Amino acid sequence: MPELSQEMMQTLAAYGPIVLMALVFYFILYRPQKKQQQQRAEMLNNLKKGDRVIAAGGMYGTIIALDAKKVTLKVSEKVEIDFLRSAIQSYQNDPKNG
Repeated sequence: MPELSQEMMQTLAAYGPIVLMALVFYFILYRPQKKQQQQRAEMLNNLKKGDRVIAAGGMYGTIIALDAKKVTLKVSEKVEIDFLRSAIQSYQNDPKNG
């Protein structure tokens, strides 16, 4: 096995911790966040009439109409509220909601 020169060892010692930190940040921060964003985008794309959802601010309702940017929720008898599609947080019966 070839021996590493003193110069090469110093370079590895200087850049090694930086590379290690970059890998740690990727696997601990970036990758899980990216996965969560993909799951949210998939959930928003799969919304349909009749789904029971929770909107931003904790508003519970049932989707009665939706288009590319807007979702109309029925929150009570004779009460319908328009939300941006991106304001929908999760499904109401999602086990992650508790």
